[in-house]
Amino acid sequence: MTNETILFEETLPGGGLWSWRLRRHTTLRLTDLEGGANVGLMAYNADQPLDRLNLPDTLKALHTAKLTRGHVLMSDMGHTLLSITADTVGWHDPLGGHGNAAMVEEKYGVATYQQKRNDWYRNAHDNFLIELGKHGLGKRDLVANVNLFSRLDVDAEGGMRLHPGNSPAGASVDLRAEMNVLVVLNTCQHPLDPNPKYAPKPVKLTVLKTPPPGADDFCRNFRGENQRSFTLTERLFLGA
Repeated sequence: MTNETILFEETLPGGGLWSWRLRRHTTLRLTDLEGGANVGLMAYNADQPLDRLNLPDTLKALHTAKLTRGHVLMSDMGHTLLSITADTVGWHDPLGGHGNAAMVEEKYGVATYQQKRNDWYRNAHDNFLIELGKHGLGKRDLVANVNLFSRLDVDAEGGMRLHPGNSPAGASVDLRAEMNVLVVLNTCQHPLDPNPKYAPKPVKLTVLKTPPPGADDFCRNFRGENQRSFTLTERLFLGA
């Protein structure tokens, strides 16, 4: 991507949690540092959080069951929250959801903060709730999440399994905010990760100032539904 300015960077450790109010026309770049990362993501209109990520509508509008470059994440009201403007992975999971404390205990055992300090076993559900609480949100505001860097394969009977080696070290994905977006992340393992050990992977987070999308923008023109969603979104800012 050209004409970009790095605003800040930080590393989010495996099992970590993070949230940020991503300003309109800034981009969040996520980089898988070691390979095999999973980043659970929820997104909300930061100016009106009742308007939040709606994955069923997103997938129906895009005619897809995966996410990659050109796709957008749409809200309940048909607005574009985030556009995937660059992607070296090629497949991100919108189906697998996230794990909770009971799932982590059953799969990996128990490791408390008192025992392990910062290496204690976290779970995605509680991490999401902790970050949402920082913004006055809670359980009723949980939505279906994306799992960046992960891919699910579905068999003829509907069984799902995690695709091995989907994201190599250094892989990245860019998410451009088309409005002011509250982004909530965690780096816990995918709930269908077959690894019997608790071993979540770190990611690098880079926030960049990037140009607004023009008339020839790839994401805007990827589908007719995208064009309509962009138009709805831009009307929110008329006269601003």
